[in-house]
Amino acid sequence: MNIQAIMHKPKSNYCYAYTRDNIHIRIRTAKDDVDRVLLVYGDKYEWEKKITTEMYRAFSDDLYDYYTISITATNNRLSYYFLLENRDESHYFTEWGVNDDIPEDELHLVQFHYPYINVADIHEIPDWVRDTVFYQIFPERYDNGNPDISPKNIVPWDSKPERDSFFGGDLQGIINHLDHIKDLGISGIYMTPIFKSTTNHKYDTTDYYTIDPNFGDKDTLKKLVSECHKRGIKVVLDAVYNHCGYKFDKFQDVVEKGKSSKYYNWFYIEEESEGNSEIKYEKFAFEQKMPKLRTSNPEVQKYLLDVASYWIKETDIDGWRLDVSNEVDHMFWKAFRKEIKSIKPDAYIVGENWHDSQPWLQGDQFDGIMNYPVNYSCLKYFAKSSITTETFKRMINESLMRNTWQVNEAMMNLLDSHDTARFVNLSDMDFRKSLLAMSFLLTFVGSTSIYYGTEIGLTGDGDPDCRKGMNWDKSTWNMTVYNMIQSLLQIRNNNKPLTRGSFSWIDCDLLAYKRSLGNEDIYVYINNNDNCKYCTLTNGTYIDLLKNEEIVVSADKNRVEFSEYSVNILKKKN
Repeated sequence: MNIQAIMHKPKSNYCYAYTRDNIHIRIRTAKDDVDRVLLVYGDKYEWEKKITTEMYRAFSDDLYDYYTISITATNNRLSYYFLLENRDESHYFTEWGVNDDIPEDELHLVQFHYPYINVADIHEIPDWVRDTVFYQIFPERYDNGNPDISPKNIVPWDSKPERDSFFGGDLQGIINHLDHIKDLGISGIYMTPIFKSTTNHKYDTTDYYTIDPNFGDKDTLKKLVSECHKRGIKVVLDAVYNHCGYKFDKFQDVVEKGKSSKYYNWFYIEEESEGNSEIKYEKFAFEQKMPKLRTSNPEVQKYLLDVASYWIKETDIDGWRLDVSNEVDHMFWKAFRKEIKSIKPDAYIVGENWHDSQPWLQGDQFDGIMNYPVNYSCLKYFAKSSITTETFKRMINESLMRNTWQVNEAMMNLLDSHDTARFVNLSDMDFRKSLLAMSFLLTFVGSTSIYYGTEIGLTGDGDPDCRKGMNWDKSTWNMTVYNMIQSLLQIRNNNKPLTRGSFSWIDCDLLAYKRSLGNEDIYVYINNNDNCKYCTLTNGTYIDLLKNEEIVVSADKNRVEFSEYSVNILKKKN
């Protein structure tokens, strides 16, 4: 047995409270090395009532197997150890590593402990996020609903986007099309920044308390949120707290007064050249017009927390997406979460982290992140066809095992955004591939974000081409794409296993998995190949939810054909 590969850590993503009385436990072993893992657990004060149960191998990646189990902790306390077996040997695994024997009188000194499930320590995500599919809108490019407030230099709506071009989109333009969003099956909107700034993207905020005049005003936002809520649609805004705009009044005070400015320590001022009024300062990336904010400064913290609270109180928004969240200090985000959740406990806090983000996802900062790791897996498998199905599954498994299950449920899964080329462009303009990827996301664990225009076949290379004006001429829409995405959303919205169920792979010659909740099972078969594939199904009658057809499987007819570049979502009739 490869004992060096064995890993477990209590109070981490390997042992955590999912609810007050439910603990999830995982252990990692070398791939294909262990035949059975037993968990021995109980209350340390009533150890004579201990329970021994077998864990199951849930996921594997290139190097490891991951065994998991969900248990009830008696009296909200848990002590435990593992017994690992293969055909050649068996070992106990405790806090002190691998042991061949554990003396009874030493047990309390070596076993793992989850001392007590304190309510405050449970990472509770907003329950509604599990069921939500977001629609990401770049407001400046969605629709011009109020030409009276448009910038003077707007270009024709169908123009090719340039870095600095303005199209005239605004909040009223979004309000005008809420029925389109609702009819599609969307239940959440995430908008890129809407606060006053000098650019079309608004990531250089100059006034955090003012809606950009080219977008509308506070009353327009209130109306937008109210109309969304009437339709059962949540609203998430974009918070830009890593940096501000060059014209932000606090920064301008520093530009004017230098070290004598009371806001000097709000920023990272590097030096002042003697005899030169220009100051040097840290900024986002190398963007000269985006000075970095010193969020460790208590004054800056209070200002930004007040801003975030203000917009929730004033307009009833449902959460914040946090821009460049991985470059802001953890202490600020901890204070941010405490403040926001005290005002609106079910507010959604989602960070823009493009990487493994465990330090931000411990329950004291974010609920989830924009899931670019899963996006990367989809890019390689669906768009580029550069990895096998087994490799894709292993990459997904690794992503799932990085986090607790509630974090997986709160992830904002996406194929593209305002920061990337559109997925269909990365798929060599093959809509079959992009629709298969969308089918995967909408039947996978977590929330999904659909970038505006995806539903009509809007295309675009990298920024700024991915920020084209939304096309409202329905005669030019790709209705195959629209109908498929609408059908997928309808299936997701009507089948709880797809939003709240467990997830497990099906051993098959294509990408296949099962979502289960109670006595309901949904089976998903995705053939990402240019030739048909066959899979063996268990006997019974299935409903193909996309085609609304019955499939009868019997002992003498249990191999089912799945055509090239296809998705089948099957529900077994009881």
